[in-house]
Amino acid sequence: MDLLVTPLDSHRGRLHAFDASFACALGRSGVRAGKQEGDGATPAGIFDLRDIYFREDRLALPPVALPAHPIATDDGWCDDPECGDYNRLVRHPHTGSAERLWREDGLYDILVVLGHNDAPPVPGHGSAIFLHCASEDLGPTEGCVALPRDTLLELGQKLRPGDRIEIRTS
Repeated sequence: MDLLVTPLDSHRGRLHAFDASFACALGRSGVRAGKQEGDGATPAGIFDLRDIYFREDRLALPPVALPAHPIATDDGWCDDPECGDYNRLVRHPHTGSAERLWREDGLYDILVVLGHNDAPPVPGHGSAIFLHCASEDLGPTEGCVALPRDTLLELGQKLRPGDRIEIRTS
């Protein structure tokens, strides 16, 4: 099954999957081809759905078919283009810049890693692009696609290895 994201305005869109449609948040700079690190844009393209990471202290993950991993307190995702671990899971403390996956705001209670710029990573072309939990007001992301937590949990149960997400510019 492929998922489809279509933008509605500068940072909101619709995710179409499994004969349903869901409101989603997009990057603060909208959707664009040619993603660059730190530009705040959600990358346009077709990306494999890789793995699920989740906070097992905050939720019981229902059965899923994608590989699933509990998030540890020291887990991070390298966003430093000068680092050999760029766009990879790392442990804190880390020598380069790395986003923390263990967050207090709940946005990463469950996340799905998108296969953006990872085979292999090209420095500066964007990192840490996830399908993750949205803020209550569906506020903009730093470049990810975000859904309400319950929607993401429901969707996560339906995802299968080989599924992809297409993110369109319009």
